[in-house]
Amino acid sequence: MIIERSSEWKEGFTERLENRETWDNWALYNMSYETVKTNLITDFYGLQSPKYLPNLTPLSHQLAVAETVIERMNGKAILADEVGLGKTIEAGLILKEYLIRGLVKKALILVPASLVNQWIEELNQKFHIPAMQYKKNYDLNHCTIVVMSIDMAKRSPHKENIYDQAYDLIIIDEAHKLKNHKTKNYEFVQNLKKKFCLLLTATPIQNDVFELFHLISLLKPGHLGNYETFQSSFSASKHDVEHDDYLKELVNQVMVRNRRQDTGIEWTNRHVQIIPIDFTTKEKEVYDLISQLKNVSPIFSDAFSMITLQREMCSSKEATCLTLDKMRLKCIRPGDISYIEEITRKLMGLEINSKAEKAYEIISQANDKVILFTEYRASQLYLQWFLNSKGVTSVLFNGQFNKNKREWMKQLFKEQAQVLIATESGSEGINLQFCHHVINYDLPWNPMKLEQRIGRVHRLGQEHDVHIYNLAIQNTIEDHILDLLHVKIGVFEKVVGELDDILSAYKKSI
Repeated sequence: MIIERSSEWKEGFTERLENRETWDNWALYNMSYETVKTNLITDFYGLQSPKYLPNLTPLSHQLAVAETVIERMNGKAILADEVGLGKTIEAGLILKEYLIRGLVKKALILVPASLVNQWIEELNQKFHIPAMQYKKNYDLNHCTIVVMSIDMAKRSPHKENIYDQAYDLIIIDEAHKLKNHKTKNYEFVQNLKKKFCLLLTATPIQNDVFELFHLISLLKPGHLGNYETFQSSFSASKHDVEHDDYLKELVNQVMVRNRRQDTGIEWTNRHVQIIPIDFTTKEKEVYDLISQLKNVSPIFSDAFSMITLQREMCSSKEATCLTLDKMRLKCIRPGDISYIEEITRKLMGLEINSKAEKAYEIISQANDKVILFTEYRASQLYLQWFLNSKGVTSVLFNGQFNKNKREWMKQLFKEQAQVLIATESGSEGINLQFCHHVINYDLPWNPMKLEQRIGRVHRLGQEHDVHIYNLAIQNTIEDHILDLLHVKIGVFEKVVGELDDILSAYKKSI
């Protein structure tokens, strides 16, 4: 087919110009005028977007969030609803509203790699927003709504190409990953050209109050003053602040947070408990030997390595052995090598894993689907073997799986296996409302990781009560972890607001 440029329009234009003829049909012009007039948004208050979304019925709290961000926060906000309340829907409503009003023409959405397809699907199908996944050879000058992983975006040459763009709106999912202001992720987002910005996270404080300071400074520099001013004004330390009512008021000027109980939705109950476990005599002997390593030789004095070993010993001998073996390879003195080998020998001689036995007991009593979270892949493999030996079917889920394998594991869990054994990656980006039991086999240092884990099952669409079991071995490092988790929960509630039970039904005062 040959395509030629037509010049016929010139003849018609010249004829109308010289003979003073009418330019077009007056009736059609009036119809066009009335159409444009009808679509004009004369009042900035209230949302226009819902009437353009036939495939979506937003919940009242989601509509309220979109209105608040647009009308009161000028499009710069932290969306901090509790897990499972639909922060993606809220962000989609805000984006759609700005597109309709003509205030946003270019938008960049940065998300974890595992959530890219999910975001594109939701924006396309629910909001009729033509979002596209960024590919290496794309010219960003011609891409209006782009979704990409932040890990790709921060690398060259993509970083430089993005910096060349002036975006009307930036949306960042799982924004708590920007908590450390010294990281490349933080620096990258800080340097983006943006008119509006949305940070999505259910956990704006994870470990200490300064994380929230850096997050808000990224969104609205100077809102809390500089670092020194913030520190002195609120006598801020990692796990405590003063004048917390005033700080909370400042935070609420840039953050919208809904709790489940605020939504008007009837939620199922959450039953949370700490399950104390005692080591057997032989397990305790090995744990004590590991704890004494720091006194044996300077090479074992690294506190981080010792704490890691203690935590692994509370998980499985398999996880512990891998770390001990790495330490043995670094040893030079024969005495240090023999000490490591002695611990390894006694470790491998252990026939009972008290925590695994308790997990099996809970799974048997539940007689239902259970998701079990562990910190270590070696423990994950051991637990699958252990449960299989007891006749319990299970599937694995970890960050090494690609998207297709993750979906396949989720489907196997739903249709065939009783237990999903997940590492931390399993607490992000998957929805498991068909499951009603969560075992936190290993406790994290970060209480918000517990909230993320529980949020995989206790979310919109859950029709049953949810049971959470936090396993902790007594008189070990896990006692210290529990104490610290309670302290961090206290900091969160001081500055951000109340938190659903994640450790036990009875909260410990700090």
